[in-house]
Amino acid sequence: MTCATTNDHASGCARVVVINVVGLSARHIGVNTPCLRELARSLGGARPLRPDFPAVTCTSQSSMLTGLSPREHGVIANGWFDREQGEARLWRQSNALVHGDKVWDKAKARNDKCTTANLFWWFNMNSTCDFTVTPRPIYTHNGRKIPDVSAQPAALRDTLQSNLGAFPLFDFWGPRAGIRSSDWIARAAMHVMREHDPALTLIYIPHLDYVLQREGPNSPNLPAQLREVDRIVGGLLNACAARNARPIVLSEYGIEAATRPVYLNRALREAGLLTVRDELGRDVLEPMTSPAFAMCDHQIAHVYVRDTSSSTTGAPNNLEIVSETHASHIRRVAQVLAALPGVESVLDRTAQAALHIDHARSGDLVVTAKPGAWFAYPWWLDDTRAPDFARCVDIHKKPGYDPCELLIDPAIPLPALRVVKFKIARALGFRATLQLTPLDASLVKGTHGRTQLAPGFEPVLLAENALLPEKDFIACQDISDIILRHLFGDNF
Repeated sequence: MTCATTNDHASGCARVVVINVVGLSARHIGVNTPCLRELARSLGGARPLRPDFPAVTCTSQSSMLTGLSPREHGVIANGWFDREQGEARLWRQSNALVHGDKVWDKAKARNDKCTTANLFWWFNMNSTCDFTVTPRPIYTHNGRKIPDVSAQPAALRDTLQSNLGAFPLFDFWGPRAGIRSSDWIARAAMHVMREHDPALTLIYIPHLDYVLQREGPNSPNLPAQLREVDRIVGGLLNACAARNARPIVLSEYGIEAATRPVYLNRALREAGLLTVRDELGRDVLEPMTSPAFAMCDHQIAHVYVRDTSSSTTGAPNNLEIVSETHASHIRRVAQVLAALPGVESVLDRTAQAALHIDHARSGDLVVTAKPGAWFAYPWWLDDTRAPDFARCVDIHKKPGYDPCELLIDPAIPLPALRVVKFKIARALGFRATLQLTPLDASLVKGTHGRTQLAPGFEPVLLAENALLPEKDFIACQDISDIILRHLFGDNF
């Protein structure tokens, strides 16, 4: 696992491979991860990484790849409320949503032959990358969800799935989420590196994230899962050595034990500040007409307060201009949420500016959780009135992140039999939904989003020390320049 020291790529820059092992912390690098341990030794040690606020996937990756803050690149969480459309937008894919030049744009500006392959980092569609692969299921009219990917160039989609089999979408997210998806991504990355020889390769390895959220950071199963992750990383490091490529291993965030779910939307509803609509005996959220509602995302939430004094529901061009009536409503909502056990802070626009998250997409308030607490999205007060998608894996209909989708409801007898019945119904052409997701948020054992974690739990960076800035913590926004230094060395 030697590192390249010369610019021997056809483009005139070094080959660099960035492996994003989500959830990896310094405490994980040791006896169960011999490949990562050896890499850390050869590079001069692991450095703690300080994520931007909030420490969630889309924000962290956008900060890493642009070198900008959330205020500048606009990715203020894994989703936001589109005030003009009146709809929650989570897990969007268009790269155009991320403002600013990306690291591959900067690299190509220095050398137009410096190509980039992006394997499963987010916002990977409509991108200026040379090679991309990202999940894109096929949704048929009868409700089926068929595993597939989007790729650039388009022929890469068929080549990969012909050689590796169909992308295991149901192992990428949901109760089956596991090592198969990370293994497929790694093998796809090695294929792209071998066949197309990009100068920069970005690879997303999510498996550890599933284990830590599902079972917690102290799970007795963790050592075995770390060995599985290390096996995959070891294969990628061997591929780096074969190509004389410089490896960088990093993580987006650290994960701490989840001890308390907090229900912001239920508190807003009980205070008369959230609107629901009865649909067939179920409570459906009405975000457009709600006086306030919370887009919950792990340990942070963006809270949008309706401005009834304005003729427009869109965000004002100048975020400092707020009517006194609206300001009064915001203060009332802040008081309701600040009183909840598990809430650490409620940030107004001024406080958001101090954390560089004061963007037009941001909520009027941003709520943060205390250590161990996290924000569950439900607004219904009776589980019999939960919307039908609540018990399903559906990352787009839920106006908030739902880690319960990683679990199977323990109250369901013989869940395998329910899966069989579902598959038979689908095979016969009937519409059917697979409702396995629990509504009990206390089953989730790991969470993230906070930027201040206990020592050893922070995300980590393994890279050539000579090419790192001299500081105790590497910031997310440093990663773009660090990648460029690995590509161009002293010429950067």
